[in-house]
Amino acid sequence: MFNIGAGEILIVLVVAFVIVGPDDLPRVARWLGRQVRRLRKALRDIKEETGWDELEKEVRDVQKDVRATVRELDVSADLKDAAKGVRDELKGVSRDVERDLQQIDAGVRREVDSVNEEARAAADAADKR
Repeated sequence: MFNIGAGEILIVLVVAFVIVGPDDLPRVARWLGRQVRRLRKALRDIKEETGWDELEKEVRDVQKDVRATVRELDVSADLKDAAKGVRDELKGVSRDVERDLQQIDAGVRREVDSVNEEARAAADAADKR
């Protein structure tokens, strides 16, 4: 609540010991404890009377609802899945295109070889005449 560390508490105790003295320190500590309890009770009563505690509860509920809505609206996982699906599909299409190109290349090579064979045969026939 006050963000007081162990070092600060030690310094406060040493200062209180020096100012109040060792004999009255327990009495002052009890009085201070009672005052802190009274202050906390007064704050709690004020919160109840003003409705501040109900407002805090409502704000917490709204925060929970907003967080739940944000989780529901988080589409990053869906987008990642969709991206993975598209990536896989593109890999498949790429493989298909590569296979088709290899088949076309093989067909063209066979056709070129066939034309070359015919040209050689025609050249040989022309040489024999």
